[in-house]
Amino acid sequence: MIRLVLAAFVLMLVTLPARAEIDIQELTTPGGADIWLVEEHSIPFVALELRFRGGASLDAPGKRGAINLMVATLEEGAGDMNAREFARASEALAAGFSYSVNDDAVSVSARFLTENRGEAVALLRESLVNPTFSQGAIDRVRGQVLSIIQSNLKDPRAIAGRAFDALVYGDHPYASSKNGTVESVTALTRDDIVAAHDAALARNRLYVSAVGDITAEEVTALVDSLLDGLPETDAPLPGPAGLNLPGGVQVVDFATPQSVATFAQPGIDREDPDFFAAYLLNEILGGSGTESRLMQEVREKRGLTYGVYSYLVDKDAAQIWAGSVASANDRIAEAIEVIRAEWARIAKDGVTAKELEDAKTYMTGAYPLRFDGNAAIANIAVAMQMEGLSPDYIANRNDMVDAVTLEQINRVARERLDPERLTFVVVGAPEGLSSTIN
Repeated sequence: MIRLVLAAFVLMLVTLPARAEIDIQELTTPGGADIWLVEEHSIPFVALELRFRGGASLDAPGKRGAINLMVATLEEGAGDMNAREFARASEALAAGFSYSVNDDAVSVSARFLTENRGEAVALLRESLVNPTFSQGAIDRVRGQVLSIIQSNLKDPRAIAGRAFDALVYGDHPYASSKNGTVESVTALTRDDIVAAHDAALARNRLYVSAVGDITAEEVTALVDSLLDGLPETDAPLPGPAGLNLPGGVQVVDFATPQSVATFAQPGIDREDPDFFAAYLLNEILGGSGTESRLMQEVREKRGLTYGVYSYLVDKDAAQIWAGSVASANDRIAEAIEVIRAEWARIAKDGVTAKELEDAKTYMTGAYPLRFDGNAAIANIAVAMQMEGLSPDYIANRNDMVDAVTLEQINRVARERLDPERLTFVVVGAPEGLSSTIN
């Protein structure tokens, strides 16, 4: 019955109309934690988001994959509960918890009903502060991770991603998969998992957002209770990643009828004054729509691929302007040449006034649709904190998009797009294409 009630509330959340105004309160708990709160009392439900900066980049030397394995084991037993008992306890409360990790952050999400708030937060705290990390649970989850690693060894896209990261990021943690390798994950001990927990889940680089049926007084007390017992400081962050993007092609031979290519050039920092111009430029160049320049030239006019995309990647320690394409082995070389040519053409000639207006219309129109429920708003709010944005960004964001002029975007195209440094990693058996990068 409780699960049916929760399902009903979730349905109501995801069908709420997009909100024109989001009132964010900036709070600090007595224990020193900063929180962004959006009160929404129409539904007795709360979405809570925690982000610990650092993520898989904090793996100790020789222990690659430890933080990923640790995060995946958090709900496999906590306090005096084993994995099954923990799952039953969360189901009984109609509470949902999820834990994930990427290169730059460990993410913890919680969803719970107002009436069960205290018990749900106490249960969540057990998983964060008192995970059991039993050997049985570690070995079970290790087996799942090893299965993923083995599967990725046969996946052309995963192979391309690993080869690309190794080429571009050198000796930085970004250069290897957060999953680790078969050898590194197999060698991890329980002590390594405990050390990974202390390295990654600490209060000094924590960001918190809450959205829903909760007041400022209630959420500050809740968060201090939740964090009590976590380490105060975590492992030091790695320094900036030096980008190796020399231009050219690196081919990784792999027996498959279709080659997969990942490509990139240097990107732009989120705090750069030209960021919105670059964001609009990317939408025109290779954004998600079929009207992008790359989709028109590579797919619509020549039929070389089902899809080709470009995107801005803003990691904590590196920024790149990346993209991907897949094509038959006898056509991938042509696809790459068309991408290079379009990259150079837009850098030289810029975009048209109509292209800019169409991109603005799409981006400003799509933005409010992101705020379609408590969980979505909580995710956006915590991401804004991590990016150093102010609460009024939501209200001002579309104005900043509209403020980009044709002169500015075309200057950014000339200054930022660099076809000479556009670097491709191709996995497959491409015809007429060989490595030009050692």
